Amino acid sequence: MNSPAMTPVTDASAWLGSEMEADRSWEYSLGPGHVAELEQALAGVKDRRLQMAEIGPAEFPLPTLSGMLGRIGDDLRGGRGFALLRGFPVEEYETEDLSLMYYGLCRHIGTGMTQNSDSGLIHYVTDGALRPNQGKRGVGFPKASRLHVDLMDIVTLLCVRQAADDPHSHLASSTTIYNEFLKRRPDLLPRLFEGFEWDRMDEHGKGESPTSGYRVPLFSLVNGALSCRYNRAWMSAAHVNEKAPLSAEDGEAFDLLDQIAAETRLAFPFGPGDIQFCNNYNVLHGRDGHEPEPDEERKRLLIRIWLNVPGFRQFSDEAVVRYGIGYHGNLGWTAEELLAGAHEMPRARRDDGAVQSVM
Repeated sequence: MNSPAMTPVTDASAWLGSEMEADRSWEYSLGPGHVAELEQALAGVKDRRLQMAEIGPAEFPLPTLSGMLGRIGDDLRGGRGFALLRGFPVEEYETEDLSLMYYGLCRHIGTGMTQNSDSGLIHYVTDGALRPNQGKRGVGFPKASRLHVDLMDIVTLLCVRQAADDPHSHLASSTTIYNEFLKRRPDLLPRLFEGFEWDRMDEHGKGESPTSGYRVPLFSLVNGALSCRYNRAWMSAAHVNEKAPLSAEDGEAFDLLDQIAAETRLAFPFGPGDIQFCNNYNVLHGRDGHEPEPDEERKRLLIRIWLNVPGFRQFSDEAVVRYGIGYHGNLGWTAEELLAGAHEMPRARRDDGAVQSVM
């Protein structure tokens, strides 16, 4: 992989949580007219009895809201890398209709991607009955979620029901984290650019290895565009009992990254009807823990969608940086591929094991 450039990255993706607390331009709100458009588009989908995988922008028209979603998409791709949209009508609809409406909204930003062992375009983030098969991932459990990235271009989360003790969401700029490494420990950067294997969390398919088998750079740079791929638990799991176990220096680098992320993060309440969007190459996301809830009807429930966007950004090696951590088993298939049955066939891979291409 490419060697680190010893200069800071100063584009809009470099921000501090304290700056974002003062500048709330990352917040958007749905008005009554927008909600009416969503409801009308949902009615159209149901009248035509469309499957979720069949829904695209044309099948879910949003005449005025699409403009706001376009601005959010611009923020994600070339701005701060995150946005929060408030006012989604979660109380008026059953979960199945909410999922269709939310998916239709997200299709105005990108292409839905499968994200669990069930080939789901929707993932219910909960420890309740709706939780899908997800290998040994700990998604939805009450414990705190350390700042990390998800596996596709964009992760978006809709809060349907929040835990009673109101755990806050956390976001941090991985660009800012990189810049801080340059100040504090530039000697650690070459190892982070070299990268680490990723565990596949028991969601690999037949004939696929349980880990990536190749190193995915934690940081990579091309033409000034910095990408970050970091999930400490998945990276550490891949190096347990491997030929290349994590060193003391690796642990030191991870500790420093977690420390900087905590120092520079933005924390905010995330309540019913809120949707957060994050670019998974320059924003880490996580949350506080919360108390367990035994009552199924009161359990915390989020709906997650993963999106890809054609031509989203440049990569030093697209097969490894973009596709290297989430394209195995039933993960990483487009809706079009699902409809065509392509997810039932082995993926084409390079000699190093990386996926050659994605639709």
